[in-house]
Amino acid sequence: MKATVHVFLKPGVLDVQGKAIENALHGLGWADVSGVRVGRVLEFEVGGDKASAEAEVKAMCDKLLANTVIESYRIEVA
Repeated sequence: MKATVHVFLKPGVLDVQGKAIENALHGLGWADVSGVRVGRVLEFEVGGDKASAEAEVKAMCDKLLANTVIESYRIEVA
């Protein structure tokens, strides 16, 4: 099964990269852009049925793929 994990900083955590991109967009003429947040997407194959695959990917996120103190994540398994 294909797993996709979307990882983003939690609301309230300063996103320096997002702020730099927002400022660059303003400098290029897109003044209406605001609230830019940068995240990452991980895609990989995982075995098992959907329920066990989701449980495994959640464990991966909690242990390695996301820093759950400052990041949240969303899992898609198909």
